Amino acid sequence: MSTAISDIAFTPAVKALQALNGSRRSYARMEERGGWSDRIDNDLKTFIAERDSFYLGTASADGRPYIQHRGGPKGFLKVLDASTLAFADYAGNRQYISMGNLSENDRAYIFLMDYPNRRRVKIWGRAEVVDDDPALLERLVDPGYEARPERVFVFHVEAWDTNCPQHIRPRFTEEEINPVIEKLGRRITELEGELAALMAIEQRNAQERGREQGRES
Repeated sequence: MSTAISDIAFTPAVKALQALNGSRRSYARMEERGGWSDRIDNDLKTFIAERDSFYLGTASADGRPYIQHRGGPKGFLKVLDASTLAFADYAGNRQYISMGNLSENDRAYIFLMDYPNRRRVKIWGRAEVVDDDPALLERLVDPGYEARPERVFVFHVEAWDTNCPQHIRPRFTEEEINPVIEKLGRRITELEGELAALMAIEQRNAQERGREQGRES
């Protein structure tokens, strides 16, 4: 019997809880239809290229979990091939928790969020730190990003899945909201101009009415 890709997350304990709570049958049907993927398709590649942040999960040898936020220019997490992601590691607070965890446990996890469109992607895999590949580091560095690159994190994809949008509250970055604000600002300026013109016309009409009333008296 072949193993489903989703078994990376649906352990026997998880499946037991799914069965207990009534969701195992639907997930079993999902697995029969092909289930999750371990290959980066064009849709996922496009999704990743639009992200400017993600969360990297690692764990120590004894299973102590750690989640680290990673941010940079849009698309800084790059697709190397259909099963490999990578990103440049820039100088930071020098705690080295993720690196330390990966040195003794290469299991890793990437969580990406698209808040405006209420979409999230989960990626399971294994990760490694590469210190001695200048060509790869140069390939991953984004020109114009003011930070000092030190090494590369390479992530080997084993499974990925998307979640439903339930309970995701939309949030927007400054870059996303500025065009809307600018458009509203332009419209406000136009309306203010139209209002000023109408008020000027009304003032002239009032003055003309006053002169006419003066001539009649």
